[in-house]
Amino acid sequence: MSITNQQVKEYAFLQVLYADAYFPDHVLDKGRRILLALCERIERERPADLTALYVLTEAATEEFNALEAEFDAAGSEIETVAREEIAEDFWFVASAYGFGDADAEELIAAREW
Repeated sequence: MSITNQQVKEYAFLQVLYADAYFPDHVLDKGRRILLALCERIERERPADLTALYVLTEAATEEFNALEAEFDAAGSEIETVAREEIAEDFWFVASAYGFGDADAEELIAAREW
């Protein structure tokens, strides 16, 4: 499935992290794919309310949790800058799909980073 939301198609996910050599591109690419898969899932499943959206973002957050080991193996980590950038991108996704009233912390409540 390809993404149809124009805002999402034009958005540069994890842009701040890609600009910093501390964060390995090959791991960031996986994070970007997680966010794009979340967008595809939202378009496919069309969550009716915030509760349904949070179920989808929880699954994506757990995928980011699994990336922590890959960041570590590459000499990096999901630290303050990365946490903020990832959280902002989750909020962007929610907003782009009409959930501007989503709680940014609730979107990533399952995070371990």
